[in-house]
Amino acid sequence: MQIQYINTPEKLAVLCQDLAGAPWLALDTEFLREKTYYSKFCLLQIATPSLVACVDPLALETIDNLLDIIYNPEVVKVFHSARQDLEIFYHLRGSLPTPVFDTQVAAPLLGFQDNPGYAMLVSSWLNVNLTKEHTRTDWSSRPLSEGQIAYAADDVIYLAEIYQRMLKKLTDLGRLTWLKDDFDHLSDVTVYQANPELAWLKIRGLKKLTKKQLSVAQSLAQWRERSAQQENRPRNWLLRDDLIIDLARLQPNKIGELIKVRNLHERTVKRHGHELCALIQQAVQEEPVPRVATVTNADKNHHHDAIVDVLNAVVRIRAKENSISASVLASRKQLDELLQNASESCLLQGWRASMVGNELLAIISGELWVGVAADTIQIASPEEISNNPSQ
Repeated sequence: MQIQYINTPEKLAVLCQDLAGAPWLALDTEFLREKTYYSKFCLLQIATPSLVACVDPLALETIDNLLDIIYNPEVVKVFHSARQDLEIFYHLRGSLPTPVFDTQVAAPLLGFQDNPGYAMLVSSWLNVNLTKEHTRTDWSSRPLSEGQIAYAADDVIYLAEIYQRMLKKLTDLGRLTWLKDDFDHLSDVTVYQANPELAWLKIRGLKKLTKKQLSVAQSLAQWRERSAQQENRPRNWLLRDDLIIDLARLQPNKIGELIKVRNLHERTVKRHGHELCALIQQAVQEEPVPRVATVTNADKNHHHDAIVDVLNAVVRIRAKENSISASVLASRKQLDELLQNASESCLLQGWRASMVGNELLAIISGELWVGVAADTIQIASPEEISNNPSQ
């Protein structure tokens, strides 16, 4: 199949005509983010069973006519590991194209490990080993070579074939609907909205800070996120995480103190020093946003590990019934988290909830009991057991 390179309005118009009526599109993007906060969109790859194209958004004044097709709700958008690709579309139009199908999300339901890479799926499904020749390509540089274009096109050529095979197998197994919640989550715009007020949650090392120090760290993280967005620069170019922790501990409130902070660049002090000092002065007088409470080993009762063992036995049974790995269905850490804080558990989301999560929650709450009868584990309600003592 010949790869179309779309870099003129005329070629784009023909491509849009060829894509009209397609029930699904395999999509991928190439972008750069090393020097910006927002990803720089450099290339869009598209494939159907009858064509493959690489669209150059840097050469085109607009791709709105193509985006109209992609945003058509009658067309399924197929990705592998869709989050970063969908972020590109979100920033293009302020909304997301739906519905989506993510082969990485779907793969565990067909016996693969959690979050498998694209190359691994291509090798397993199609017995093709992808080249890594252009892994480090600068996709913003022009012109692109034939080798670079072919490399980029491979990301959708094989994706289109894998999608068709996955779709058939999932349909045959009756599991396609299990993925609805997972795909709906990918299509939730709030996933792609960076909230500066929550930026502090991604910083490591906050647990050892005092309340005043935490308040400073939270304020600095919020300032950094807003500034990075406004200037479209990587957040770490403004302040690294370790510097936020150091500033929170030292709490310098004068330029003379600020400039003595180790590894804080002189340019940062010159550009933002007075603002940072004022922010720190204000933050030490405010109450921090409360940390999320965590359960420690000391908080667990002496039955905790035994209960996790029981839940793990149920997981192994359901995994075997559905021919998937038990570790993919639910790890011991995830079971521990479910027992501690069910409201935040990934086991109560998407296909895992349907396969085992809801059942595990019913066991924890006492709605279902687990027992042994006739050399098998039996899972039933207390009423069922009372009515049938042999269970």
